[in-house]
Amino acid sequence: MSVGNSQPQLKRELGVFGATVMGLGSIIGTGVFVSIGIAAGIAGPAVILAVAIGAIVAIFNGLSSAQLAANHPLSGGSYEYGYKYLTPSFGFTAGWMFLVAKTASAATAALGFAAYLLNILGINSDWVVPTAFLAVVVMTLIVLNGIRRSNFANIAIVSVTILSLGFLILVCLPSTIQRGSENFTPFFTGSLADVLHASALMFVAYTGYGRIATLGEEARSPRQTIPKAMIVCLAVTMLLYIAVATVTIGAVGVDVLAGAIQQTKAAPLEVVARDVTGVGGALVLAIGAMTAMLGVLLNLILGLSRVLLAMGRRHDAPRFLSRLNQQQTTPYWSVIVVGVAIALLVLVGNVKTTWSFSAFSVLIYYAITNLGALKLSSQERLYPRWIAVLGLLSCLFLAFWVESSIWQVGLGLIVAGLIWHKVRQGVSC
Repeated sequence: MSVGNSQPQLKRELGVFGATVMGLGSIIGTGVFVSIGIAAGIAGPAVILAVAIGAIVAIFNGLSSAQLAANHPLSGGSYEYGYKYLTPSFGFTAGWMFLVAKTASAATAALGFAAYLLNILGINSDWVVPTAFLAVVVMTLIVLNGIRRSNFANIAIVSVTILSLGFLILVCLPSTIQRGSENFTPFFTGSLADVLHASALMFVAYTGYGRIATLGEEARSPRQTIPKAMIVCLAVTMLLYIAVATVTIGAVGVDVLAGAIQQTKAAPLEVVARDVTGVGGALVLAIGAMTAMLGVLLNLILGLSRVLLAMGRRHDAPRFLSRLNQQQTTPYWSVIVVGVAIALLVLVGNVKTTWSFSAFSVLIYYAITNLGALKLSSQERLYPRWIAVLGLLSCLFLAFWVESSIWQVGLGLIVAGLIWHKVRQGVSC
């Protein structure tokens, strides 16, 4: 469904640079500050390979998202694409998996923020869960008041984050040059299954690229700008992630990086910075981490509540979730439900579990995205069909390399969601 000419349109101001910065702001956060430590514990030094595999899969999915957004520029992402190009069940499943994935990502961001804050303050990690819970409450209240992050704030957050990671790379580089050969030997400490498991987790670290696909109405020449920004953004992110993984493992060894997850609950890079530079360097790194993860948490509450609003309007979720406040600026019930869901997942207290749930769910979500892209006509298609085919196959393949208990629960949630969807359809009829 296209937007009618009578509707007011956003001004087309974004070029490739602006769209790339927006994408970087949505991507760089929990993935680099938390998941590299988790994935290193699974794959060892070969986590560097997992970072690259995750990026390749993300590029396939990003290009499929971009061409769907170019032809169907509505909010809701693959939830809407599933309805338009596939079936209501596929559309519902995409929306449901998005909610599960991003709620788990938000919980991981809250736990990561809390771990970095407490570690730098020297407070016992037993307080990570209560602190993360409080962060979710505060961010939910901010969203309820309708406060949105501006482009200026986004650029500031990206700048602080990249500067702190650049600092980490520079301070770790001498130790990496000195000890790298021993810390990277052997490179493969586990099996191919471990590398694929780590790849599935690292893929989630890229998934903010979907934000670029939603900028079609604001971008100059969107059919050229969005794909270019997507590829540049993912390439920059991959190089940054590989650099961080390489220097942290090279400087302190994979055991220290992976063990930091257990030690701090969710602040591995702060432990590395403290080990290499002392408290001062750890503080610089922690500030970048906390800023990034609070931004991620705020954006996810905003985004999740809007998807829940769209599902409520379509009656795929309870209708009361589509209610707006008196000023017509905030879907207050949706925001509250999202905040409660994230807070409950925070109580799990284990970033590996929450991140793994996010990995399975988001891979299923993007499998549906690629399936939708395969339904585009030759006139609508921007890229060859094989891109969507490889995206679909790689998503389905990686999804089942997470721990079996995670994908089994994930499949159960899909079935439960589809039962709800069918029951709601029956009631509506």
